[in-house]
Amino acid sequence: KVLDAGRARLREPVRDQIELRSVDLDALLSADHPARLIWDYVSRVDLQVLEQKVRAREHTPGQAPASPRLLLALWLYATSEGIGSARALARLCDGHDAYRWLCGGVSVNYHGLADFRTAEPELLDRLLSEHVATLSAAGVISLDEITQDGVRVRASAGSASFRRRKTLHKELKKAQRRIKALRLELHDDPDASSRRIQAAQQRAAREREARVKAALDRLAEIEAERARRGRTNKNQTAKQKEPRASTTDPQARVMKMADGGYRPAHNCQLATVADGQIVVAVDVDGTGSDHGLMRPMIEQIERRHDHRPKRYLVDGGFNKNNDTEWAAEQGVAVYGPPVRSKHDSDPYAPRRDDGPGVAAWRRRMKSPHGKSVYKRRTVGECINARIRQCGFRQFVIRGHDKVRALLSLFALANNILQGHRLTHSAAA
Repeated sequence: KVLDAGRARLREPVRDQIELRSVDLDALLSADHPARLIWDYVSRVDLQVLEQKVRAREHTPGQAPASPRLLLALWLYATSEGIGSARALARLCDGHDAYRWLCGGVSVNYHGLADFRTAEPELLDRLLSEHVATLSAAGVISLDEITQDGVRVRASAGSASFRRRKTLHKELKKAQRRIKALRLELHDDPDASSRRIQAAQQRAAREREARVKAALDRLAEIEAERARRGRTNKNQTAKQKEPRASTTDPQARVMKMADGGYRPAHNCQLATVADGQIVVAVDVDGTGSDHGLMRPMIEQIERRHDHRPKRYLVDGGFNKNNDTEWAAEQGVAVYGPPVRSKHDSDPYAPRRDDGPGVAAWRRRMKSPHGKSVYKRRTVGECINARIRQCGFRQFVIRGHDKVRALLSLFALANNILQGHRLTHSAAA
């Protein structure tokens, strides 16, 4: 006999029911969570420069802003997790346990987060230098052997924003005429709301004028650079088209990317400890080549840390005889492969115009010891993969100063987490 089973009994979700929960934010994260490590670092650094700028004071009216320590911790952790958008970070602060733990009930908005990230590049630069100095003093890292490499990151400027000199002058005159017309309308219109709209339009026109002027200044630099190259290689510069500059990000240049394509980008330079992947210095350049960028980075390392590296590992793109000769005079041994000529001659053979430093460099790179030292540079290239994992595929900000601030933020976040691992592995 078959019995009637009836309808199946199931547990269906009921989302309109009210629940009372007791939540302990401190219990949401494990004891070894990276957010705790970053907060431990931020709670010990000196941020008086930022705190002195806060206008809300005790016994005075006004809304208290979010703590600079909290904003710095949020961006450090977000950068390590590959979050580069202020809006995305603000949403995570509402719904993600790690960010909720960092906030501790303090509300943040995307506008404040976006303003804070690039507002204090000098502070980020100082914190990076101090953290590296701490690791070096503790014996966790050594600044004697440094690796430098460059990574090209897509700029915020679009390819269509690049204009030649003639077009830029037309855009400048157009912006100036627009500003003049808006000023007349603003003066003649008595309505307050219309005046506010006109003021906003006038401000946008002034910003447009400033960007076009910056593009013209950048274009003059490009033309001067091309003229210098033309004095040594006229055939190369003669084939090039008329230079252009972007009206949205004048400091961006069209560069050859890793996939072989050409797009507006910034050349980000990172100097790291060869053994440990700790970033010791950062820089950004507007040229698509690493040629000639070794000496400025060595000088920056010496200024930052009052220490000159003994061994400097670079790839073939940095090869410049003048820089190699200068480094040898400073007591820095450069390890980098010589460029093979089109005549297929021996790149290690001495040249008639070689100085003593370049001659020593050729002998060094030909020796088995030099080649074994140079192999350690491959470990330093891991930082390029890490910067991509942290979301540095295209910048949403413009200008070298802001790009350099983001690089310092990445370097500091990387060093905090990587330095903690190195410290614990050394103790073990």
